[in-house]
Amino acid sequence: MIDVALARAQTPGVGHVAHFNNAGSALPSSGVLDTVVGHLRLESEMGGYEAAARAADRLAAVHDSAARLLNCAPHEIALVDSATRAWDLAFYALPWRAGDRILTSKAEYASNFIAYLQVAERFGVRVDVVPNDGLGQISVEALREMIDDRVRLISITHIPTNGGLVNPAAEVGKVAAESGALFLLDACQSVGQFPVDVAELGCDLLSTTGRKYLRAPRGTGLLYVRQSVLDRLDPPFLDLHGARWVASGRYEVQPGARRFENWEYGVAARLGLGVAIDEALGWGLARIRDRVYALAGLLRSRLAAIPGCQVRDQGTEQCGIVTFTIDGVPADEIKDRLAGRSINVSVSRAPSTLLDMTDRGLTSVVRASVHYYNTEEEIDRLLEELAD
Repeated sequence: MIDVALARAQTPGVGHVAHFNNAGSALPSSGVLDTVVGHLRLESEMGGYEAAARAADRLAAVHDSAARLLNCAPHEIALVDSATRAWDLAFYALPWRAGDRILTSKAEYASNFIAYLQVAERFGVRVDVVPNDGLGQISVEALREMIDDRVRLISITHIPTNGGLVNPAAEVGKVAAESGALFLLDACQSVGQFPVDVAELGCDLLSTTGRKYLRAPRGTGLLYVRQSVLDRLDPPFLDLHGARWVASGRYEVQPGARRFENWEYGVAARLGLGVAIDEALGWGLARIRDRVYALAGLLRSRLAAIPGCQVRDQGTEQCGIVTFTIDGVPADEIKDRLAGRSINVSVSRAPSTLLDMTDRGLTSVVRASVHYYNTEEEIDRLLEELAD
């Protein structure tokens, strides 16, 4: 079990807010905070290059920590500044051709879908949306029926931004492996919330962020690239870190996923990411999942008892993201009133997951996302305010 008292003692923010916006940006620990501030202080005292040189061993270890987190090799990890950058680097590295097909899900995130539409216009690629099954998640059966030899990419979001369902990514990975299509998984809401094993999921590419369930600083993210698919990708841009200029007319790319990295990055934030990953591994991802799922289940069951409140989550497996509406009360008003009582939630709007929200007749939902440092007492506070 998670030692909740210890987790809260190591989380300064819980003394100020009841934070139910962990799917937006979780509260960092004191260890992450001290690491980031300490390195910025060192930069101010001795210079940025010199401070980075002093931290070289700890910086190198971040790749190792990320590899342990995802069960892959360190050379299959690229550290970047956001989940969006990680996802874009993977997606735009594919050599698109006219007639290629992309298969995706109904609850796909807006940034990803916009990229699909852009390559569709630019290269003549076709974007096909796989129907949901009866529980609102991607239908693996329908996906299998839609596969043909023109499918270059299967790309889905593991956990949609607008609800608690967990898409059956491992089953999608099996279909991708059988078909020979590449499988890109947007895991920005899942990494840090429960165990994510790229070998079990069968994804070739995975993007995630540091700021959500990993509790790392903003401006951090990582990309996983399976070694066996590197030769099928062409990084959309390179610098002197991703490649070496070896002759006047020739360069050589890095042999692993680090070809997708930049030379320049926020050193303090990356060190904070490393600490956050190590802390998550220390708590244990299975323990984190059990605590998060239990709190979310409690919140869902009690929300359903409030008159006029409708829980909007779908899927066979439901995670720590809980979405709901209250009849006659706009989602933004709920968010603002709770914020005035030091309770943080967020609002997910239709343009973020346009196909799914339109199908369900929703314009916005309130999103309350729990983490292991939240308590039953904080849930009581949230429910009392909602009932009022």
